[in-house]
Amino acid sequence: MLPQPSRAARFVRRVRRPLDRFLHLEAASGILLLAAAAVALLWANSPLAPHYHTLWQTSLGVGVGGVDATRPLSWWVNDVLMVLFFFVVGLEIRREVAFGELATWRRAALPAAAALGGMLAPAAMYVALADAPEACAGWGVPMATDIAFAVGVLTLLGRRAPPALRVLLLALAVIDDLGAILVIALFYSTGIAPLGLAVAGAGLGAIVLMQRLGVGATLAYVAPAVVVWGGIYSAGVHPTIAGVLVGLLTPVRAPDGTEPPTQRLIHALHPWVAFGIMPVFALANAGVHIDGGLGDGPAAVVTLAVMVGLVLGKPAGVLAACALVLRLRLATLPIGLTWAHLAVLGVVAGIGFTMSLFVAQLAFADATLLTAAKLGVLVASGVAALTGLALGFALLRDTPLRGAATTADEAERSTQR
Repeated sequence: MLPQPSRAARFVRRVRRPLDRFLHLEAASGILLLAAAAVALLWANSPLAPHYHTLWQTSLGVGVGGVDATRPLSWWVNDVLMVLFFFVVGLEIRREVAFGELATWRRAALPAAAALGGMLAPAAMYVALADAPEACAGWGVPMATDIAFAVGVLTLLGRRAPPALRVLLLALAVIDDLGAILVIALFYSTGIAPLGLAVAGAGLGAIVLMQRLGVGATLAYVAPAVVVWGGIYSAGVHPTIAGVLVGLLTPVRAPDGTEPPTQRLIHALHPWVAFGIMPVFALANAGVHIDGGLGDGPAAVVTLAVMVGLVLGKPAGVLAACALVLRLRLATLPIGLTWAHLAVLGVVAGIGFTMSLFVAQLAFADATLLTAAKLGVLVASGVAALTGLALGFALLRDTPLRGAATTADEAERSTQR
């Protein structure tokens, strides 16, 4: 008779299944994102370029009496559809803090340090280069990491990128997203209106009350979530923050032992976000006219500063922060990883695409500077992806496939230490 798996083994397998599914979806999403970005670039630099810009400025909505609810198509993408993207980000943060790589300080120390270093160094490099006052607003652009593209690069490396490296990248990206969310809320929001915050607070309170009363129907939470979105929007904070807040409030445990709400919602929404919302966002925002970020003046400074921040600042910050916490023995390298793996991690973290483009939209009202920032993001992300692939094939060796049982045994041993 085969031995029954231990409790630790069963737990690890239960946690690994959604994680493996998530990483698989992100890798496939990265390919689709690349295709959408390529289409946008070709379209914006073709004779059909006027139609590209006209499409995203097309007004949609309804007007009733003195209330005008019409907005450009680009607004519906960036301020409405992307709320679902940030909602899933909030769910992922909630799950990782409860059960994943951020559940304990010892497990979270290395990705937390890597993420923090990978945010501070690019921002510092950007500020050092962007001396023009109008260019300084973009310091948050090179701080972000695009998990879909980054996981896609690691997937192309095959067995050279062990599962532990992909999990470390995921944890880094989750913390990175949290940092970007805080930056958006604190530095890229307009004057705060207290009444709007009160409305958002009432919506959040309603969600908490419904949870306490045991309301289990998912659709019942749509109305208070819309109230939160409206309050955040009217308060002058970017409305995507509403998605994060609602995601963070979602329970990670189900009282009846069924699939937890966070996991159920991630399963339901992540494919739509990965294969629908994110490609549409890329199509709407990656259409940069190549000449737009070249030349002299603040625009050239913005392009250069974004590129340096992502391509050089990210790996420098990630490696320096990892070296510090490892030297102080605040963290340990996951089993099977070396400094070569961390070097590849730092480089692919410089792929900033989705979140960087999003922050650029908030940072620059001037169309020329926005185009320059987008160009910097696109070029830097491409350079980081190619450099990460080259380093991976040059420095990393094939690693044998490790099954869930092996990982579970390691987890069980770690619980006994």
